[in-house]
Amino acid sequence: MSAIVEFFAAPDDVAAALVLQTGPRHPFESLSFGNFDPEEAAVEWECLLAGGSFEDLVEAGEPRLVAGQDDDGCVVFAFSPRLLAALAEAERSELDDAAVSWAVRRAVDGEVIGTDIASVILGDLAALVRSARLQGRAVYCRVA
Repeated sequence: MSAIVEFFAAPDDVAAALVLQTGPRHPFESLSFGNFDPEEAAVEWECLLAGGSFEDLVEAGEPRLVAGQDDDGCVVFAFSPRLLAALAEAERSELDDAAVSWAVRRAVDGEVIGTDIASVILGDLAALVRSARLQGRAVYCRVA
């Protein structure tokens, strides 16, 4: 898998959708990573940090598509309010535990994500969520 994953804070779905083709630029606070499936990761993170089943979250339409089409590869999706709350409230140790569990789950499916990078991704994403909440913004993800 080869993908550019950009997490960013935006005031609403309309503003978030505008980054579909160009990616987040100023004034959006953002983070970039690559080579993992962030839609699947968002569901796994919610299961790990807030509970619930993977199947129930997928059936409920999480994560919610904001722009693009899943079949062409370039999409913008919104994180659920429940996941955003869990990320914002998580202690470092909870994020590290979730990162290890996520890396193990991915390894079972043949996707190699080191525990160190998994910890960086979740830690940086949690910091972005906290910052976004202070500004009254939500956090989205663009995959290209």
